[in-house]
Amino acid sequence: MNGRLEGMTVLVTGTGGGIGRATALLCAREGAHVVGCDLNPGPSDETVALVRAEGGRMDAIAPVDLSTPEGATDWVERAAALAGRVDVLVNNASAIRFGPIDALSYEDWSFTMRNELDLVFLVTRAAWPHLVAAGGGSIVNIASISASRGAWFMPQNAHGAAKGGVLALTYQLVIEGGPHGIRANAVSPAMTQTPHTTPMLEDPDGPAEQILSRVPLRRWGQPEDVAAAVLFLASPESRHVSGANIPVDGGAAVVG
Repeated sequence: MNGRLEGMTVLVTGTGGGIGRATALLCAREGAHVVGCDLNPGPSDETVALVRAEGGRMDAIAPVDLSTPEGATDWVERAAALAGRVDVLVNNASAIRFGPIDALSYEDWSFTMRNELDLVFLVTRAAWPHLVAAGGGSIVNIASISASRGAWFMPQNAHGAAKGGVLALTYQLVIEGGPHGIRANAVSPAMTQTPHTTPMLEDPDGPAEQILSRVPLRRWGQPEDVAAAVLFLASPESRHVSGANIPVDGGAAVVG
């Protein structure tokens, strides 16, 4: 690796697996001190062990519930104390409940909003003073192609609405962060093979083949694909990029 994040501190939410774990590993390989968090201590500890086994530097705090103001603020403050500063914030953590509009309960809608949109606001608000104090930095929000198009293979109204909110918040952060040297960008994956999605993708009676038929590159996204886009937006290479939304979807957004 080239040390693209050498000397930088990167906070990543949801590092227990999938995209969060891949992002933590890649950022640590590039020289960052990564501080993560997760709801589940076991997977969180596994990620820390993987990073340290490669000679990287990572700390993590778990369990953490970022969907409350207290939980989000406590994690950011503890992370900043461990690392000494905050240069990059990667808002990756999320939890979703699916259902069609005529069946999705308000409880499930609210759960999704709280765990996909509210927590991005809460963590970013808590990290903002640290980014300002550092003289600027980078915020990378994990959105979704569902933020800008409907999902035909399963009902995702709450998920799409929440991720649409993440994009809108990202664009506002561009304006508010500019005077402080804070950049804000988003990465929008399509279907990505993670521990949560693998059972569906391997189900012979599931929608996997239908979904794949609409991906021009004809393969599933991997967490490492998303992490590579995050790395670019976190690094000084993107120092004049703010307000971008990078689809990591194998071309799926073009197909519609």
